[in-house]
Amino acid sequence: MIKKTLALIIFTFASFSAWAQSSANGVWNFSMNSPMGAVSAKVTMEIAGDVLTGEFDLGGGRTWPIEEGSVEGNSISFSINRDGSSMTYVMSAEVEGDSIQGIAAAMGTTADWSMTRAE
Repeated sequence: MIKKTLALIIFTFASFSAWAQSSANGVWNFSMNSPMGAVSAKVTMEIAGDVLTGEFDLGGGRTWPIEEGSVEGNSISFSINRDGSSMTYVMSAEVEGDSIQGIAAAMGTTADWSMTRAE
């Protein structure tokens, strides 16, 4: 009886943890209009626990890796360096189904950004 109860508790906790995680895994279409110009990219994200990894593919061989990525519930945050320069975007967002809405901060300015799940 104790083993069954313990198994049920573990299963319930594991189910809750999986439910509470962001659904940001997958491929996304990114767009942002910033003071530095418009940016669009195909973004691949993968979550392992509370760690977010992936990359922005801007086309033409240009990629920006996701750095310092984290997940807490439906909130994600990460940073990206623009073409390896000293300009770093600090990104944060909320995931809601097949869309993500966020804010990017860089060089004292902020810009809204969004992603929709790629089909």
